[in-house]
Amino acid sequence: MQLFTAVLATETNTFSPICIDRRAFEVSLYAAPGEHPATPTLCSAPLTVGRRVCAEKGWTLIEGTATWADPAGLINKATYEGLRDEILDQLRAAMPVDGVVLGLHGAMVADGYLDPEGDFLGRVREIVGPDILVCAELDPHSHLTAKRVEATDFFVVFKEFPHTDFVDRAEDLWRIAVDTLEGKIKPVMSVFDCKMIDVFPTSREPMRSFVDGLHKLEEEDDDILSLSVIHGFMAGDVPEMGTKMIAVTNGVPEKGAQLARMLGLQLFANRGCHMMEQLTVDAAVSQAMVSAAGPVVIADMWDNPGGGTAGDATLILAELLKRGADGVAVGTIWDPIAVQICFAAGEGAEIPLRFGAKSAPGTGDPIDGRVTIVKLQRNAEMRFGESYAPFGDAAHIRLNGIDVILNSVRAQSFDPSLFSVMGIDPVQQKILVIKSTNHFHASFSKIAAEILYCSAGTPYPNSPAQTPYRHVRRDIWPMMETPHGTEAV
Repeated sequence: MQLFTAVLATETNTFSPICIDRRAFEVSLYAAPGEHPATPTLCSAPLTVGRRVCAEKGWTLIEGTATWADPAGLINKATYEGLRDEILDQLRAAMPVDGVVLGLHGAMVADGYLDPEGDFLGRVREIVGPDILVCAELDPHSHLTAKRVEATDFFVVFKEFPHTDFVDRAEDLWRIAVDTLEGKIKPVMSVFDCKMIDVFPTSREPMRSFVDGLHKLEEEDDDILSLSVIHGFMAGDVPEMGTKMIAVTNGVPEKGAQLARMLGLQLFANRGCHMMEQLTVDAAVSQAMVSAAGPVVIADMWDNPGGGTAGDATLILAELLKRGADGVAVGTIWDPIAVQICFAAGEGAEIPLRFGAKSAPGTGDPIDGRVTIVKLQRNAEMRFGESYAPFGDAAHIRLNGIDVILNSVRAQSFDPSLFSVMGIDPVQQKILVIKSTNHFHASFSKIAAEILYCSAGTPYPNSPAQTPYRHVRRDIWPMMETPHGTEAV
């Protein structure tokens, strides 16, 4: 057997002012064929798992380019087309192949392309023909378009949010691919449109039990090869945005369709109940400051670089400064210019500095003050599961007793090592302010006395019924209370 693998991924917040060019991919991850490190990143697990699987089977795995850009706004048209064509040329050179196994995200939008993954997968299918296996792993915060479904034999999607299972799902992807190529199974993909958009954290009910139920069904029914939920990505203004349910079965499409519909309607029945409670800035700061135990983690949940925002909002920090809070560490505020100024001044320097709130309206005002530069770190990284997430050259500054980490590469706050690498002991702080919607929960929950989700400002379009979409359909919840086709049976 000879198989081809590659990775082309990012998550596009079409409302973000931060555009993506080729350099953004190169800064985040760009690995030429054969040069991807042994440790997988969020969307490249199909490649690293594929190396092991093919070595064990004695099969040939031909690696194409693997590239990922941290979430932001629209991709430059030439950048998308260049990376797409680079991988397609590698696939043509690898032909003939017995299968194509890809790492994608699924929420990419480029200038001139509302459905880049559909465009990419359609071209892959044209190259390999109708009978060659094509499959991919997706992030659940993605858009499952008809064009993608038509071009692909099956998708496997991360089940967890936080995304702690991307390697496990890559294992599932390869298990189904191997069994298909060896003639043991005939995967058929069924999709149900839930006609909704919501946020589905698996760190709480009701999504925790729902995902546990998916695992149970997979384990107990031999007909079921994989069950996945496409959560959808509400910051992507594309025509087919929304929640979908996927059932991959072994040659029983009627059963798959019934199962996808049943599970999809369960999701719809819980609409509006999945999201965590959101506090105002005033309420979150008040609750954190009176807490008897620490650290209290305040998640600035909508200024999340993992959702394409800048990560430079200052609203929570401004309130903490106003109240004279102490024992506080903030990680991070994205401000490459302020970082550059701090590096020029050097560790130990005390300088006047303006930082934060430069990217967009609704993020607060820049912070002005005389700061002490505590620590400078080139090419800083934090843990993210078994891998690492870079946050670039970074400066730990102190202003009125509050410790703040300024970073030059946008990254959400995945792990407490974000603080420790900058000389801050996170467990000794009374309050930790972080930038993340829910990915932080897997690691910060291990040290937090309390977790508060704070909705601060408007850096992210988090209210779909009010968001000024141009392309998104209106026949889904919450734009419509009961869309046609969501009636329970």
